[in-house]
Amino acid sequence: MTKRAWWLLGLNVLIPGSAQLLAGNRKLGRFGVVASFVFILIVVVLIVLSFAAPMVLLTVGSSTLGLWAIALILAFYAVVWLVLTVNAWQLANLGRATPAGRTVVAAFSAVVLVVVAGTAGYGAYVATTANSFLSDVFISAPTKEPINGRYNILLLGGDAGADRDGLRPDSITVASIDAETGEAVLIGLPRNLELAPFVAGSPLADKYPEGYGAYGCDVDVCLLNSIYTEAELVTPELYPDAADSGSSPGIEAMRDAVEGITGLGIQYYALIEMQGFSDLVDSLGGVTINVEEAVPIHADAEFTIVAEWIQPGVQVMDGYHALWYARSRHDTTDYDRMERQRKLQQAVIEQFTPSNVLTKVQAIAAAGSKVVTTDIPQGSLPYFVNLASKTRALPIGSLELIPANDVVPEDPDFEYVRELVAAALVPTVVDDGAE
Repeated sequence: MTKRAWWLLGLNVLIPGSAQLLAGNRKLGRFGVVASFVFILIVVVLIVLSFAAPMVLLTVGSSTLGLWAIALILAFYAVVWLVLTVNAWQLANLGRATPAGRTVVAAFSAVVLVVVAGTAGYGAYVATTANSFLSDVFISAPTKEPINGRYNILLLGGDAGADRDGLRPDSITVASIDAETGEAVLIGLPRNLELAPFVAGSPLADKYPEGYGAYGCDVDVCLLNSIYTEAELVTPELYPDAADSGSSPGIEAMRDAVEGITGLGIQYYALIEMQGFSDLVDSLGGVTINVEEAVPIHADAEFTIVAEWIQPGVQVMDGYHALWYARSRHDTTDYDRMERQRKLQQAVIEQFTPSNVLTKVQAIAAAGSKVVTTDIPQGSLPYFVNLASKTRALPIGSLELIPANDVVPEDPDFEYVRELVAAALVPTVVDDGAE
């Protein structure tokens, strides 16, 4: 009887349903065997697609319908394996096996049941969690086409401090990505840039024809990052359709300004609240940064008292330290902060891969859906995930619109700025030795 139990439960592990075909309900056995082979076929097809057509898998894994299908399939197989294993225990008649054999066989099959059915059930839970996260963060909208072969995404890091009205974007970056190769350039704009021009046709172009703040503005200071605050809190009526397109008046005003400054068309934006960024880094297990100079962590709201230092060298930072690395102001300039922010952004792009995102999807969903807003359509995710894999394999270019590059924030030459941007986006020529 002990050998019989081993055979039946062992076969149930190898091919669920086979135990019933041999010694039980053959109708249930046929159903189990067919279901098992269908599952194996699905796995084989997925493996083939991962090599032959990865975009198909990405499309399924980032769509509401695809994620629900994954969840239902995994939940179905979890139930099937549970029913077949419990029935196999009954067929094995463990009560008639030797005491030692009974214990070993029961323990073995129980462990396998927990591993197999539990993994399938957990996978179903992860799929539904991912679907909820994607639906909360990304919008339903048509996909936009590249402009001159590039996607230009406005990245805003917002900080709603106690000393300011509402949120204000202290980190302003354009990620310009070649739509075919994935080659990317991060263009950093200083938050204190003055006289920002607005793209033609913008509501604020009529209000500020000589540039933002040339003759004053409607908020306390007339800097680039103040445009968000003014449009959001003072003149939201200038952008009445912003909410319907998954945006806000402040974001649309910043988009118009950045387009006017750089000469680039901005298809999408992503806004991350800074505290939320800290939570997001924690959810992904930290980020590795090569710190060139010690960076202070402040102990007061005025950024004058140092509580501790982030020491030079390669540091694996949690969200708290990564946030301070990006925003520290003590004995430093805005341009130093911009450089650190860009290094952090590059580290995030390079280190946060689809594999570690998938393994931590629950923590990411808990942190990200509360703090990330974007107008990137959910239907575009497969394309951008595939493009991001190309970007990670290439060096990421960087252009800072700061005095070191002869850009004077107090009186910028915007024609020169646009020349710098155009030059930075010239594709890198790789010499492969071909004639």
